[in-house]
Amino acid sequence: MKKNILFTAIFAAFFCSFSGIGQRSLQENDSLILRKIYDTSLLEGQSYEWLDHLSNQIGGRLSGSLKAQQAVEWSQKELEKIGLDKVWLQKVMVPKWTRGVPEYAYIETAPGKTNMVPICALGGSVPTPNGGVKGEVLEVKSLEELEKLGKEKITGKIIFYNRPMQANLISTMQAYGGCVDQRYSGAEIAAKYGAVGVIVRSMNLRLDDFPHTGSMSYGTLLDKEKIPAAAISTNGAEVLSSMLSLNPDIQFFFSMSCKNWKDVPSYNVIGELTGTEYPNEYMVVGGHLDSWDLGDGAHDDGAGVVQSMEVVRLLKEIGYKPKRSIRVVLFMNEENGLRGGKKYAEIAKQKGEDHVFALESDNGGFSPRGFDFDCKKEQFERIFQWKSLFEPYYIHHFDIGGSGADIGPLKEEGVILSGLRPDSQRYFDYHHAKNDTFEAVNRRELELGAAAMTALMYLMDVHQVK
Repeated sequence: MKKNILFTAIFAAFFCSFSGIGQRSLQENDSLILRKIYDTSLLEGQSYEWLDHLSNQIGGRLSGSLKAQQAVEWSQKELEKIGLDKVWLQKVMVPKWTRGVPEYAYIETAPGKTNMVPICALGGSVPTPNGGVKGEVLEVKSLEELEKLGKEKITGKIIFYNRPMQANLISTMQAYGGCVDQRYSGAEIAAKYGAVGVIVRSMNLRLDDFPHTGSMSYGTLLDKEKIPAAAISTNGAEVLSSMLSLNPDIQFFFSMSCKNWKDVPSYNVIGELTGTEYPNEYMVVGGHLDSWDLGDGAHDDGAGVVQSMEVVRLLKEIGYKPKRSIRVVLFMNEENGLRGGKKYAEIAKQKGEDHVFALESDNGGFSPRGFDFDCKKEQFERIFQWKSLFEPYYIHHFDIGGSGADIGPLKEEGVILSGLRPDSQRYFDYHHAKNDTFEAVNRRELELGAAAMTALMYLMDVHQVK
């Protein structure tokens, strides 16, 4: 009897002790899993080799191009090699735009006296007429400033949008958002007032000779009303602005042979690890497979593609069997249409699929600093409790606000969206430019990002926040 009483007392003491440290024990187990994820990524990672092939063997993957199709076929085969439960292609119609022969531009200060400057066509722009466009230049800092000038001053001119990214903003994404309207809508507004062409300062915080392309829109303009639009390098913009201050009557010439074609078929590439307990609840991790054509799209978004592929590979490598179905989705056509993201969400809705979480990497392969979340406040408060698990890996940014363009269409009540947030200070040195190449990506930074994403997917699966 005394032995039974003693055993009961010991058991009760143990149970109380276990209850008191239950949460701590869970944290300790999670910590060990995260350590295993990071070790595997840094010691046995595959993401850098994948990026090498995607960047150097395939290259720039403009939507609708042969290289984009090669990237689809390659990534499908690589996902099949991982040994996922399912791998398939999801058809999507995408816009096709080609750049043509290299663009050419110069500033003319007097007949026969010219200075060449680096430009590139904006994605979706119409070409210049045969023989190019030449005219006086009108420099403005904003769309609003242009509209105040009126049709009389604008007709027949080439509009030069020269509002730089705001350098004193620590968030370079905020700086980009503060001036990208001139690239996206500049031609539409200028054309309505009779301009014959548009030149836009590249979205870049440093001074260099790389013009940065990007998407633009003509809104509801008819084809005959559209005017050619190009980006000029930041150095070129400084030169042009200085020359205009000395002589406002200088001429600018540029020639482009880009072309818009009919939509063509392409594909999202999807792989799935089927859940062991809740197979009909889906968690997505992804990046966009397409890129602009000037460089090889290593940071934007080759890094996000291979990191997303690495998430499912790492989970299999450490022997983790997810409770929920985890899908890696390599979206097509983020850069100039978002068709892939919209199509995936459309099909998911048609099938009545229950998506609970989606994570995207589309901010380059730089050192990861944390995550942004688009979710309810109470959901974020629970997620924030995991912050201490990431602190040993220098992940400190957990905030509400934003996620990713391709997963945005999945947003519904209760669905948590998240975006990996790497250090962004160098991102716009490469964004949409010729120097966005494999050599610009650091292996260790890329692998750290893949590990951070895998860790978050694991925690969301184990401790589903609803």
